Amino acid sequence: MHHWGPAPLEEVAELFSGFGRPWWVAGGMAIELAVGRAFREHGDVDVVVLRCDHVAVLDVLRGWELWAADPPGTLRPWLAGELPQHVHDVWCRPGPDAPWRLQVMIDESDGDWWVSRRDPAVRRPLSDVVKHGVVPYLASEVQLYYKSRSPRAKDEQDFAAVREHLTDEQRAWLRQVLGPGHHWT
Repeated sequence: MHHWGPAPLEEVAELFSGFGRPWWVAGGMAIELAVGRAFREHGDVDVVVLRCDHVAVLDVLRGWELWAADPPGTLRPWLAGELPQHVHDVWCRPGPDAPWRLQVMIDESDGDWWVSRRDPAVRRPLSDVVKHGVVPYLASEVQLYYKSRSPRAKDEQDFAAVREHLTDEQRAWLRQVLGPGHHWT
């Protein structure tokens, strides 16, 4: 039930081409888009939408199996309607025998501001959070913020690859939200 076959970014872009709302790629693929090259394998592909828009994913992925990940790790079918506030991840595959193709992550917002689900005091204008390239992707400093809590080996690899690409402003924001003592600051 947990076999992954991550969708290529071209497929993700095609699937979300008619979404009509903000969406972006996150995770290690967002870091690779920021640095302009692939440097590691990926077990999945993360697509982020805002909570205020998440129900529209049902139309974008019509005919797919969508499974809400209820913390702490229970999957249940998502067939209709809004997901509870505590649900931030939806696993998606084209059918019951297909591998999971993408993970839709649900982020919070307040008007034109992205709001961290970990700490509502951590905010950024959406225009700073979403970068535009081949596909829209999460700004590196925000991705590192997500990866910073308990960095795994792949997170350290992502940090090493992107740190030289961060602007002074991105570095300052990351230092502010991570606080003193984090080894990435």
